Amino acid sequence: QVQLVESGGGLVQPGGSLRLSCAASGRTASMYIISWFRQAPGKEREFVGGRMWSSDLTYYGDSVKGRFTISTDDTNKTSYLQMNSLKFEDTAVYYCAAGSRWPPGGKEFVNYWGQGTQVTVSS
Repeated sequence: QVQLVESGGGLVQPGGSLRLSCAASGRTASMYIISWFRQAPGKEREFVGGRMWSSDLTYYGDSVKGRFTISTDDTNKTSYLQMNSLKFEDTAVYYCAAGSRWPPGGKEFVNYWGQGTQVTVSS
């Protein structure tokens, strides 16, 4: 079992920045790839990006490339999603996910989900 807890969501103005955290725990947490997804009201859950533990290998969805960056604290098993140049359309619930497939992206390959954290971009 892997537990994922997101934090850091909130309200931000367009053009602003926000950093989300995902703390992973459980005996097998290090065996999974942590990714981020998001879901806006009335839309399907969308892949944001993922990164392997102890690696510089990352993979991002097209809508966030160049604006979002994922980093990891491998010792504390925490993934960070740094979001810059935020837009109205980035408003969504952001979910942390643990899966075993690389590159990540498909919801069907996610084994565990976090509870989600709300990000609202508004002026």
